[in-house]
Amino acid sequence: MRMDSPLGKLRRWWQIRPVAWRTCLAVGVGFIVLTAQLSSAATPSVVDEIRNESVRRSTDPTGRPLPLAGHWNMGNLAGGFSPSYQLELISAGHHILPWFQFPDYRNASVPDYTYYEAAIKQFAAWNLPISLVGTQWESILSDPGERFFSLPADQNPNVVDLSGQVLPKLDPLGPIGLWQTAGTMWTKSLLMQQLQTWYPSPPLILFLSNNEQPKLLWKEAETSRNFVRSYGIGTSDTFRRKVFGDAWIERYRALILGMRSTLASSTWQTRSVFIGYDSFGPSYFGRSGVWEDTLFTPGRISPWPYAWGGTSSSYYTNNWDPSTDYRVWSPQIESMNWVFMQHQVVRDVPEFWFEMSVWDGNGPASFQPTNKRTFYEQRGQQYGPERYEGLVQYGMWLLTPRIVREFRYWTEKVSDCGAYFDAILRGVDRVYADPILTKFWRTGTLVPNHTRLHPYQVDIPAEYTTEDRWFLLNTNLDPPGLWNLYTELPVMALARVIGQSNQREWLVYAHAPVGPRNQVQVEIPDYKKIVLDVPVAGAFYYVRESDGIVNRIAGGPSSLQPPTLLIK
Repeated sequence: MRMDSPLGKLRRWWQIRPVAWRTCLAVGVGFIVLTAQLSSAATPSVVDEIRNESVRRSTDPTGRPLPLAGHWNMGNLAGGFSPSYQLELISAGHHILPWFQFPDYRNASVPDYTYYEAAIKQFAAWNLPISLVGTQWESILSDPGERFFSLPADQNPNVVDLSGQVLPKLDPLGPIGLWQTAGTMWTKSLLMQQLQTWYPSPPLILFLSNNEQPKLLWKEAETSRNFVRSYGIGTSDTFRRKVFGDAWIERYRALILGMRSTLASSTWQTRSVFIGYDSFGPSYFGRSGVWEDTLFTPGRISPWPYAWGGTSSSYYTNNWDPSTDYRVWSPQIESMNWVFMQHQVVRDVPEFWFEMSVWDGNGPASFQPTNKRTFYEQRGQQYGPERYEGLVQYGMWLLTPRIVREFRYWTEKVSDCGAYFDAILRGVDRVYADPILTKFWRTGTLVPNHTRLHPYQVDIPAEYTTEDRWFLLNTNLDPPGLWNLYTELPVMALARVIGQSNQREWLVYAHAPVGPRNQVQVEIPDYKKIVLDVPVAGAFYYVRESDGIVNRIAGGPSSLQPPTLLIK
């Protein structure tokens, strides 16, 4: 093909624009569509990789599944992270697990087939997994517009207080059968049935719940007539946590059973995984006594992994608290707590699906002045996609999630924040692109640092005092003395190791959130100090014990590749 041909010009235009610009190719009378009949050898392999890694078992003896990217923004509005945008990403060679808005049976009078049909048929042609991202499905039990809320007090799934008044929040001791009934209502809608007709045999379907429905807290137990009638007053905190945790597990399993049972085919029933946002233990474990408000009990850090088939746990620098990416109060430090929790859950639920939701604390302009980017700018710092990339990759290599799922508000467009999702795509794609990164993701073991305790040490139960919770490597830039929540950390580094003594190999990852740092001394536990240059976006170094080499890894392509297009 001549490079001065119209398609050649289009390809060159495509190569120099970021993904954030490539949101819609419908222009005038022409409409460019993507196709599964790809001439590029790279894209079919990406389709295969997405499929293979999505269905690979977490306990696969050959190693962990490689990560995929995803999103919470379903592209309901023009210019959002829509199914057509996702088709572009896959055709451009990016490793995503496609997502759609979960069909809401309450809006089913005129189903919006146009949002779903073309994309889901293409995903079916590619035989790719899909995600259906929804609300908290149990919310209809508390919805005044639904029949459940008006049921008599003794039959109501909501809290009934001691005076007999029904409150709009769920009671863990309410009738369990109604939870299964509610589940069936979600998956028997006409649109849900149509999706299954268009795509009868996906290799995997993720049902993702926002999971933020108001519920009775265990500390409020004695305000519930159900609880007082069953157990009286004056019960211990441990008892109430256990009762509530067990009851929620039963009810959420009933909800999921109802949803699964009304799926149209056994294929959809058996290949579906139901995931709850933050359905895991608390990342803030030990930060303050507030963590004890959770539902931990001896032997079980949280009931939620036993209620759901997976979690999308929040790795956020929130815009409503002082967390940042460069202090002790940060997602990098907090999420170290999830490592021992992952071990506990996998012991009991080997195929539990662990993914991480990521957010930099930035939203639409209307959210000023609370946006995190403003917070940094007020301190003379810059925040852009590279800094976000450094943060995200730290969480990825700490936790090895199945999906890195970005959160953005539903009104945001790719043109607003697509460059930040590009950073996630780079972090995910380079795991596939570089064989050393692939090897360490599959089989590398996270290296604990036993020279320091995790700084979150408030009221740690005895059973967890010996768990490894600290994985930040020592550097010569670490601040001296005792650290508090606001201690600044110029460089954050971690390592994974393969092999035994004298033949060990390490992958060291380090990023410098506030600004690049050169000639940084990083100590690999039980080995030696190495000297690294650490950029804002993060860097990987391969270290080998047998000959002492320390090599920086390029980490795969840094630019986005053009898709294969069919012009109609």
